[in-house]
This record gives sequence, C-alpha cells and structure tokens, in this order.
Amino acid sequence: MRSVWPLSVRGTGALVLAIACFIVADEAGLVELIYFGILLLAVVATSVASLYVGRRTDAVTRSLVPDVASVGREARVSVRVEVRTALPTAPGTWRDTLPKGLRGKADGAFPALGSGLRGGERGGVRSIDLVYTITGARRGVHSIGPLTVRSSDPFGLARRTVVFNQRTPVTVAPAVVDLPPLIDYAGATGGMLHTTTDQLGQGADNLVARPYASGDSMRRIHWRATAHRDELMVRQEEQESTPEAAVVLDRAALRWSPEALRAPGADPGFEAGVSACVSAVARLVHDGYAVEVLDSEGTVLVDRIDGGDMTDVDAMLVQFATVTAHRDDALPRLSRLFAGLSTGPIVVVVGRLDPADAVALGPVAHHSTLPVLLTAGPVGDALDIAADHGWHVAAIGPDRDLAIAWGNAIGRGVHHVLG
Repeated sequence: MRSVWPLSVRGTGALVLAIACFIVADEAGLVELIYFGILLLAVVATSVASLYVGRRTDAVTRSLVPDVASVGREARVSVRVEVRTALPTAPGTWRDTLPKGLRGKADGAFPALGSGLRGGERGGVRSIDLVYTITGARRGVHSIGPLTVRSSDPFGLARRTVVFNQRTPVTVAPAVVDLPPLIDYAGATGGMLHTTTDQLGQGADNLVARPYASGDSMRRIHWRATAHRDELMVRQEEQESTPEAAVVLDRAALRWSPEALRAPGADPGFEAGVSACVSAVARLVHDGYAVEVLDSEGTVLVDRIDGGDMTDVDAMLVQFATVTAHRDDALPRLSRLFAGLSTGPIVVVVGRLDPADAVALGPVAHHSTLPVLLTAGPVGDALDIAADHGWHVAAIGPDRDLAIAWGNAIGRGVHHVLG
C-alpha cells in the first residue's frame, strides 16, 4: 500500500493561494488576507483529514469463475475490498492491473461509503464487491494485481491513491476446439459411445442367451428365450475391453521456434499445436476412448484418461497451461514406442514436417486403426508421403480452422487396417 501527493490541482492551487495571502499580508499590512489564508489552510487540512483519518483497508481478495480461464474464453473476476472507516467517504475510481496474458476492462467507479459506526457493521468494516470480465489471451499462469483505488474529498481539494499489492495467480489453459466426432469410423475404431449407440433400439431378442447353469443369478434369466427353447435360459455375459487411443505432441523446439522454449504462449505455432493436442484428447475421451497423452520421447504428459471422463480432461487442461518445448528431437524414433502394439486412433501433432520425417513416421501408422497426423509446417511433399504410408493428414496453424483441418484429416487419406 502506498500513497502519492495528497492534493489535487485544485487543492494545490488553494495551498499556493494561502501562502501568497500570507506573503502579501506581510508586505501590504492587510490583516484580512491572513484570515483568508488561514481559512484556506483549514479547508485543505480538513479535506486531507477526511480521506486519511479513520479509514484503512484491511484486505483485498479475488475469485474467478470458472476457476481456470481458457484462451479465447471469458471468465468472471470478483474482487472484494474490505474497508474500515469511521467517517463517510466520497466516491472514487478503481483499476485492477491485468497482465499481457489477459484482456479485459478492469476499472470502474468505487462507491461512496457511509460511516462504519452506523448500520451495525462489525468493527466498522464495509465490504465492497467489484466485478469485471477477462478473456484469456495467452496460455500460462499470470498474476492479476495490484489494485489501485483513487478517491477525493467532496470539494475536490485532496485525493488519495492506495495501491494494494496483493496479486492473484490465474491459470490460462489452452483453447479447446470442438472437433467433429469419429462417426464414420465407428466400426473400425470401436469407441465406447459408438458401441452404446449401435446397441440403442435393440430388443431382448438380439441379446445372446445360453442355458441356465448352477449359480447364475435369477435376474439374468432371459424369459423370451426360455419360452422359445422350453428350457431355462440366461443372458450371456460378454467381456468387453475399453478401446484405447494415443495422442502424441512433438515438443522438439527445432520443429517449432526458439520462442517455444522460453514460456507458454510465446510461439503462435506451438500454441496451435498444443490446442490441437488437447482438442483431440477431448474429442477421443468424449467418444469413449481411454487416451494416453505423451510426447515424442514417450514421456507421459498426463495420466491416462478413461473414456467419457471429462473431469479428467479439465484437469489435463490445467497441466497443459505450462507445457513448453524442449531441445531434444525424438520424433524419428517414435515408431519404437508402438513396436509390437496395436491400438485404436493415434493422433500425432508436430511442427515442421519434412519428407524424411514423414518416412520415419510411416511405420507408426501400421499400429493404429486410425492414424492422424497434424502438422503446423509441412515441407515439400511431406504430407503426400505420410498419406502414402497410411496417415490421415492435415495442416494446422494459428490462422487455420482446427475443426475443418480435423474433419479433412479423418475424412480423407488411406484408412490403414491393422495387419
């Protein structure tokens, strides 16, 4: 908390005039000017006292709804200022300091306060609630503050500027784009939601039944099959495995830019890649896949997310708020991570992709029912080479529509079947 020169331009002028009255009165022998100068000093002193005597601020707290902001989306900030005052105060203005990673209009009118000795306020404390809206502009963790409150006396002679240095960290998660579902690949990719959809509308006649065995629950009796077979039949219990998918984010700085190493949000291309990564995860989880999220070195970026668990997707976004690039390049060795494995969709997000990279990634496509390759910087005929190896390919970037790129990727190219 700090203050500046307590007088406004008007108050400073009144002070200068009072001093001039004393000087002129001494030179000209006019006693009336001394009285007038004393009156001006008294008015100025009273104005200053009305702002500084019996008033202090105890606490400033902020809350955010939702708790985590996202790039391109709005969040509501509530600021509570607790003021202890014994005297009525005049209205003023307030301004909260926003970092570069957030945008918004964080200022307004600070209300006048009555005496805290009236109205039954405990200890003379009054709570002022200030509200404004922010929009995430840059991924990362940013701090809001300090808060500045300016007020003046009713005559406009004195002013008080108070700066509250309390800062509130705000996490800005990457933007999540609503991607088209994998409806066209329901049979091949086998998402849980696809399986459920396929079973909707099927009656009991379509369920598998078998003869009753000792120990079977009576609740599993298939009465229609029992009547048809003239023997007790029960519904067959089927073992069903959870379909799996993997999303790989290549974090090699040489494929993005040096800025991607420094801080979240510094490289627009890398930001587009991060957004594509989390959006693909959200789409696959929503479609019922258990998703592994890792980088090209095989480092697990977040714990495995079960199909349909959108709460874990929200938690993933918090972790991705601070993801940056690194100096190592493991993309050419990515095929080793999937050696001997067969899985559902594999989504690989890379920066610059040259023909040699496309050839190195070729074997990975053979381990997936739906290999999708998204690149922010295709070089030469790299996309065509990748498509020839079975990848569903598309170019992404800060100026491209990710939903359209995703739709193009899953809707074209050679669909590689596991062999």
